Amino acid sequence: MATSARHPLRYLPAALIVAFTSTSFAANLTRDNGSPVGDNQNSQTAGPAGPVVLQDSQLIEKLQRFDRERIPERVVHARGTGAFGEFVADTDISDLTKAQVFTPGAHTPVFVRFSTVMGYRGSPEQARDPRGFATKFYTQQGNWDLVGINWPIFFIRDAIKFPDFVHANKPSAVTGVQDANLAFDFFAHTPEATSMLTHLYTVQGMPDSYRHMDGFGVHAFKLVNAKGEVHYVKFHWKSVQGIHGIRPQDIPTSIGKDWNLMSNDLYTALKNGDYPKWDLTIQVLKPDELAQFDYDALDDTKIWSTVPERKIGTLTLNRVPDNYFQTTEESAFAPSRMVPGIEPSEDRMLQGRLFSYADTQIYRIGTNYNELPINRPLATVTNNNQDGLMNFGDRKGDVNYEPSGIAELAQDPQYKYVQTPLAGTTQQQAIHKTLNFRQAGEYYRSLSAQDKGDLVTALSADLNHVTSETNKYTMLSYFYKADVDYGTRLAGATHADVSRVAAQAAKLSD
Repeated sequence: MATSARHPLRYLPAALIVAFTSTSFAANLTRDNGSPVGDNQNSQTAGPAGPVVLQDSQLIEKLQRFDRERIPERVVHARGTGAFGEFVADTDISDLTKAQVFTPGAHTPVFVRFSTVMGYRGSPEQARDPRGFATKFYTQQGNWDLVGINWPIFFIRDAIKFPDFVHANKPSAVTGVQDANLAFDFFAHTPEATSMLTHLYTVQGMPDSYRHMDGFGVHAFKLVNAKGEVHYVKFHWKSVQGIHGIRPQDIPTSIGKDWNLMSNDLYTALKNGDYPKWDLTIQVLKPDELAQFDYDALDDTKIWSTVPERKIGTLTLNRVPDNYFQTTEESAFAPSRMVPGIEPSEDRMLQGRLFSYADTQIYRIGTNYNELPINRPLATVTNNNQDGLMNFGDRKGDVNYEPSGIAELAQDPQYKYVQTPLAGTTQQQAIHKTLNFRQAGEYYRSLSAQDKGDLVTALSADLNHVTSETNKYTMLSYFYKADVDYGTRLAGATHADVSRVAAQAAKLSD
């Protein structure tokens, strides 16, 4: 049942928000204008043996709509699975933020979209790939999108490299097939990716279920309280179900049994009333504490390993969407969608995502994508935007500009962005404290003997496809620099000269 433009989601009673409009009833088949269809099996023809006539509006409309069923596939995160639920805040953090979503006891409807990154729609879900974990909070102050993945870090630290990262890991522009030579050619020139690659090739890098993985906002964000005080924060979804992955030797069998494993697992659990939960925790730093580390604390390839976490609420997923396309496909997430009390940090990767994500949704779905039911805020939207393709908003009146003495829109200074101190000049330089390898080694040493073995098995399998000797030894030197045992075992598994690997690693600065 379609939601009328005069009855958008934001006007529904709170009890109906999560359910949307799922009431079902017997109805006659109609055309898009609502008129009933008399025959949906036979086209109008000019006589019993004549050609089909153009006036058959049901035939024409049906074919027109069918021809246009596909919107552009997401460039990344195309293979997705969505579910509805709610977030319940349980800890008072008003000393950190004025965001109402964190008011203790507040229940906020959410839509979560899980995904793989590089695969196309319909590709196997058992891919050696990060998993997207994007959450849309329909808060009283507008929508907040926490767009993350299942690891606390990322491959690159500057958004200017993101198109290159994706191109190198997507199928070849010549063959249409993913090529380890291209991927590791990029990574050989991107030492900052060493830690993320180490995480990715572990057993946890191949979750056996979306329910059995954590989620992370990855970047540092700013929390701002009612006094205008700023703290830097990282968000972490911790799976109450625990974390489980698939070992390398079991992946082919898993794909053979069901390459829709993760979607089927999630939806089966939801339909059986086995509602998965994640606790939301935060790590918090004061602005003057950012400089205490020997790495850049806003570098998204780094973990705040010494900063404690505190639980602030719980997410529960409880409903399978009624329509895959209108929810999972048309849902649009962008890190720039924030609410008062949450602001972006100066993280270079995040800064690029603030523009890119919203921009790609405008291209993919259209200028007015935020008016689609799945993206529409529950909070009343009052702005001067107008027109554009598929605009079905409810703006009224002559005054579509500001300032105005006729119909001035109120503005509240308390919602201004906080002021951020700046220093120096504009520049194009890498960050100074890179520390590309140490955390990869720390993570490797934290693994069990079996997990270390599985990591070497999985990673060496892809490295053995690298035909460029230069790139192969460069990659091995990165892993050796992170940890000698790690690099030595990979060298053995890839039939490389470990002394050459060690010599190359010795020339690297940490």
